Amino acid sequence: MAVMTAAEDAEITALRDHCTKFLAGHGPMRPAEMLATIPSDCAVDRYGEGGVVKELESEIAALLGKEVALFLPSGTMAQQAVLRVHADRSGRRTVVFHPMCHLERHEGQAYRRLQQLVGRAAGDPSRLLTAEDLAGIAEPVAALLLELPQRDIGGQQPAWDDLVAQGAWARQAGAAVHLDGARLWESAAGYGCAPAEVAALFDTVYVSFYKGIGALPGCCVAGPAEIIAEVREWRERMGGMLIALWPNAASALTCLADRLPRMGRYMQHAIAIAAALRDVPGVSVIPDPPQTPMMHLLLGTTADRFAAAARALAAEQRIWAWPQAMTTADPAVQRLELSVGDATCALGPEEVAAAVAALVA
Repeated sequence: MAVMTAAEDAEITALRDHCTKFLAGHGPMRPAEMLATIPSDCAVDRYGEGGVVKELESEIAALLGKEVALFLPSGTMAQQAVLRVHADRSGRRTVVFHPMCHLERHEGQAYRRLQQLVGRAAGDPSRLLTAEDLAGIAEPVAALLLELPQRDIGGQQPAWDDLVAQGAWARQAGAAVHLDGARLWESAAGYGCAPAEVAALFDTVYVSFYKGIGALPGCCVAGPAEIIAEVREWRERMGGMLIALWPNAASALTCLADRLPRMGRYMQHAIAIAAALRDVPGVSVIPDPPQTPMMHLLLGTTADRFAAAARALAAEQRIWAWPQAMTTADPAVQRLELSVGDATCALGPEEVAAAVAALVA
């Protein structure tokens, strides 16, 4: 995506503030609404110890069926820390992952530059990783990292049996199995099971609180006590032991209680939206049907035409879509990511389809 100028950013903000309907997620993050997710009587922590932080950690450990959990301010920090621990404990440096995983594409390759880990991509970028892709890896591996769902290819995730087989390959190779579960809540809805059933396939699990459940920033890593104890030390080394983490932890608890029970509804709404979009010319859904409450849309339009149509939709119908699309190898095809949340569910599938149709008209 192109970087916006200050004037363009101001225009976009004004258009978004004008809108009353929002296609993606839970809608805009407004300060008053976010502050309202922090109960006024919550117990504060000190340097991550006690209070609502401890309460959240206990909740996540129970929710994921793990021995303990630890709250950290960011997922980038969390995943670096836990992978470093797996590497140090095994005496190996190689982490295997899908070519499109978040760790490789969106974190400045911090795992390599800061933690001296070696990344090895396996499989094809355009499709899911399979157990067969892993079979040819002979070098010693510290950890297999699996992202569920695979965000950058539309929220796809492997069939359950293949997911189990991938974990079995790692353990036979003496490697840890780590879940990038930034969207584990959506993943579990896609599999039709509880988050703990997915987490049970992994040694350690990272979950995010600002994505699917829409809380303030923050995350947890859950797993065996001895591993999480080492992650705790890395949290301090990496500057994550802030004097107070309670506002973000309290927001996470509130939003978990509100939105985790709605994930099944989001899943069904995503399926209905995809069905409605099948009749819209110039629009393709990836994957179709969706495998989680998110999908990618391929639109037969140019970047400039899309931007103009999105502004018109906001100005004339007060529907907020996306200010820009993601480009593809074909200038005449743009890509969008539609995550289904409260705002999306406020619109019927046909309303969403009509709005998307306006973006390619």
